[in-house]
Amino acid sequence: MSAPDTALLVIDVQESFRHRPYWQEGSVDRFQAALNRLIAGAAADAVPLVQVFHVEESGPFSEASGHVRTLQGVDLAPDAVFTKRRHSALVGSGLDVWLVRNGIRRVLVSGIRTEQCCETTTRHLSDLGYDVGFVSEATLTFDMTAADGRLYTADEIRRRTELVLAGRFARIVTVDEALAGRAALAA
Repeated sequence: MSAPDTALLVIDVQESFRHRPYWQEGSVDRFQAALNRLIAGAAADAVPLVQVFHVEESGPFSEASGHVRTLQGVDLAPDAVFTKRRHSALVGSGLDVWLVRNGIRRVLVSGIRTEQCCETTTRHLSDLGYDVGFVSEATLTFDMTAADGRLYTADEIRRRTELVLAGRFARIVTVDEALAGRAALAA
């Protein structure tokens, strides 16, 4: 992971999600362990840690709620913090300017929700020319029910996200691959 032009994005890893009806505690421990390992490895390699919070006008994602703070159990001391109001962490947050000013060309993506803000940010980064590593095991999502009543598990959603990103928008990497520096990230 030790490339000086690499940053780790930690997207929407915030207490707000615990206050949503779809929150599922079951896979949180595994996610937190993977994310904490990734964060610790990035910090040890002096890779900048960038935290992004999602904010809304009301509800658990509003700053007034007190829930727009790091998810309990995640150990993160970010080098930069941004807030966003859209799915892509690059829209209206200032993150894009920060990446350019800091000479970042490679980005590792982690966070909550795999198929939503993490995937959208990954596509946007790729479209802007960044080399992106999608650290799937350091993302979290939840089961969803389609309009036809079919239940899609979080694992199915994660696999679908990997399928549509791999080779087109990102390289799918494990935490171990990212930490070993194998995230050359050429999409």
